[in-house]
Amino acid sequence: MTPDSPPRLSLATLDRVPAESRPRTDPRGSRPRIVHLGIGAFHRAHQALYTEAAEAAHGGGWGIAGVTQRSRSVVDALRPQDGLYSFTERRPEGPATRVVGTVTEVLHATDDGARLGALLASPEVTVVTLTVTEKGYRRDTATGGLALDDPLIRDDLAGRPAPASVAGQLAAGLRARLRAGGAPVSLVSCDNMADNGAVLRRLVREFIAATAWDDRDRLLDWITGSVAFPATVVDRIVPATTDTDRRTAARALTVDDAGAVTGEPFTQWVLQDIFAADRPHWEAAGVRFVPDVSPYQLAKLRLLNGSHSLIAYLGLGHGCETVADVLATPWGEETVRAYCAEAAQSLPPTEGLDLPAYIDSLVERFANPAMHHRIQQIAMDGSQKIPERWLAPLRELRAAGRDTPLLATALAAWARRTRDHPL
Repeated sequence: MTPDSPPRLSLATLDRVPAESRPRTDPRGSRPRIVHLGIGAFHRAHQALYTEAAEAAHGGGWGIAGVTQRSRSVVDALRPQDGLYSFTERRPEGPATRVVGTVTEVLHATDDGARLGALLASPEVTVVTLTVTEKGYRRDTATGGLALDDPLIRDDLAGRPAPASVAGQLAAGLRARLRAGGAPVSLVSCDNMADNGAVLRRLVREFIAATAWDDRDRLLDWITGSVAFPATVVDRIVPATTDTDRRTAARALTVDDAGAVTGEPFTQWVLQDIFAADRPHWEAAGVRFVPDVSPYQLAKLRLLNGSHSLIAYLGLGHGCETVADVLATPWGEETVRAYCAEAAQSLPPTEGLDLPAYIDSLVERFANPAMHHRIQQIAMDGSQKIPERWLAPLRELRAAGRDTPLLATALAAWARRTRDHPL
């Protein structure tokens, strides 16, 4: 920082931020009641905002202890800022930026393993949320269960002092929680996986069953009655933050923000209503609580995420850089609509879910010129994403005797990209 550059965002400089851009609640009034594993851009632009809105409406001191699994970049960005960061909504008419004050502390999973373990055992923490991406769950591609031969899993089962895998962290945390009195808790996967709640429950239980812990059976019995694994569907397009985004935030805030994130105006969160303990009043922030999230999950995975992946691989082949670039081509919108119409045939009828309107909203969102959502980001980790987004509907539609030209085109585009740009 030069003598003429603005100071960095923090509690000490928050009074420099224009009043309309300050947090909706006083950050000093929150304490860590939620632990979030995987505090990347998506969480900060989605669940953290819902939590702040719920806190503004009902209180409760719902702060978030955010945990990064591998890279220290988020710790380096947010810890000097007392957890504060800005969110810029990329509206077609121009950006709107404000500071978010929900994050109370930022940890590295292994470097700060003792603190993470203490939080997971604390009865003050009643919700643990996760956005660790599909590959972060360390699943066996053949069985869908825990990959016991994965190096992180294997080393955690061998007794690594600070677990490095998500399953290991949660299993160790639940064990410590039981020993500390057994307060109930809800573990909420917010990643784009079918049946994400059931998947998380299976992985945690399989990790525990594979340990040599003398109390593993008691721990598994306690989990059955005291730990909930709600399924959830999350939706908001959150592009990777650029230097331009950081400059936009600095102009709006009059202070520098190393943790700035951006997102589209649209946002959605659907949660299965089976929580085991206290939680924020997220419904006051627009969260929908339902008995079964699977229809919403399938619609998002197969329509939004599926069409996203398709236009990413097709767009890269045509020299496009962003989603909006693809929608601006003569074939972009037509391809999205044709793909969605095809994939929608694999979805069950659901009361309250208007698929034609949903597809219209996808086209509008993708075409937003303010998003600058890079398709290279969407194309990453394709082998983890493609089975749920394309292969499942492809199998179902072909079994029903339906034609699948767009799904076949999607797979061919992915295969070409993988062949030409191997990992």
